Parts: sequence; structure tokens; C-alpha cells
Amino acid sequence: MDQRNMMNQQNTINQQPRELRNTMVNMSNFQGNFNLDKSGFNPNMPGHQTNHEMILRQEPRTVKKDGAGIGLPYETRKEMALMLDDHQCALTVALHQYNKHHWLTEGAESFTSLHHIIDEHREKTNDHIDKIGERVARLGGVPTAHPVTQHELSYIKHEVEGRYTMRDFIRNDLEHELRMQEMMRTQIKRAHDLQDFGTVEVLEEILRDREDLGYHLYSLLEDDTLVRGMKHLLDGNYDIAGDGYLSPDNKLQ
Repeated sequence: MDQRNMMNQQNTINQQPRELRNTMVNMSNFQGNFNLDKSGFNPNMPGHQTNHEMILRQEPRTVKKDGAGIGLPYETRKEMALMLDDHQCALTVALHQYNKHHWLTEGAESFTSLHHIIDEHREKTNDHIDKIGERVARLGGVPTAHPVTQHELSYIKHEVEGRYTMRDFIRNDLEHELRMQEMMRTQIKRAHDLQDFGTVEVLEEILRDREDLGYHLYSLLEDDTLVRGMKHLLDGNYDIAGDGYLSPDNKLQ
């Protein structure tokens, strides 16, 4: 193999897949903010109408003044509950997107393996939604449940409707995971400052799981693959990453 071909091959191997490059660019522009100013009824929010005959006991995204059973100041419980509710809304958006991708998996490496991987992500996300919603309630808060309001409050947004490539789907899911991780780390730090160690414990466990899920997605988008499809017949490179050169005298091959 001549030097020029070896350099071209090395450039192919070192090139980061487009989906990962795009994810990193989008993450560098991400400026997530918590909705700490959105508490109580808002007539512009879906599900916040009051023209019904039910007996109101507490407004949405508020916390009890006392009687929550957790010995933290009201201001601390309110701030932590609102931040947690934003996570709960984001996780619900992520769950809806995972559902879509689970239903639309296709391809040799997707219809079976990826179908099961996304199913695991859905199960974990359901569990995390429940744990965060329960923590909001324990702090004396009222978690957001209306699906449209959840999307409005979420710091991640659902992808556009339609079928796209599996790599597009996974890239969008990875971006969600990285954003949720970043926002959870922000609240963990704040919860430490406010000595809300119960919230710290809940979020640290969830964050560790979300990092695992993000690692799964990142690994799926790496450029090496056992599934070549038809591309190698057209470009003559024989696989996406390029075959490494080994001397015939190499005893390790």
C-alpha cells in the first residue's frame, strides 16, 4: 500500500461520523434554563383552565407551605420541585420520542438488536419519570401531567414528525440524553448547596443511568460496523471505516 492510500485510509478512520459532529455542535450551543418563574395557574398553558366543578386543593407547580414532612425551607422545596418537574417534563418528551423510534426500527442491525435497546431505554425512562414525580410530591409539589404543557416546559423538544434514517433517530436521542445529563448535573450542584441531599440521591442515581444510555447511543453511532450493506460495492472501500493494513509477515493477523 503506498503512502497516499495509507494517509487517505487514516483520514477515513479518524473522521468522526456526521451525526456525532452535529451532536457536539448542538450541545455547544445548548443553553438550558429551568422554569423557576412558572408556578401556579397560567391561562396560556393547556390544562390550566379552571371552568370545571372539581374541588381545587393546590395549584400546579406549587408546593405546600407546610406539612410536607420534609424538614427543608419552603423556598428550597419550591426551587427543587420546579427543577425536578422540568426534568420530569423532559423525560416524558424523551419517552415519546423513544416510543416513535421503537415502532419504526428497521434494517439488519436495527429491527432486532436496536429494537430491544430502545425498549430498555423506554423502561429506564419510565422508571425515572416515576422517581422524579414522586420526589416532587414528597417535597410538597404538584408535578405537571398535561402532555402539551409538559412539552412547553421541557428543555428538550420532540423531533419533527415523519420517518427518518435510524442514524438520525439515534442522533436525536443522544442529543436529548446529553442535555438531560447537563441539566441534572446543574441541579445536583444546586441541591448540594441547599443541603437537599434527598434530591441529590435521587438525581445522582438517575444521572448514572442516563450516562449509560447516552453511552449506548454514542457507541451505536460510531463508524465501525459489521453490517456493510451495498456501500462497499459502490465506493470500493469495502467497509465504512476502511480496512486496516496488515503486513503478510505480521504473526498477529
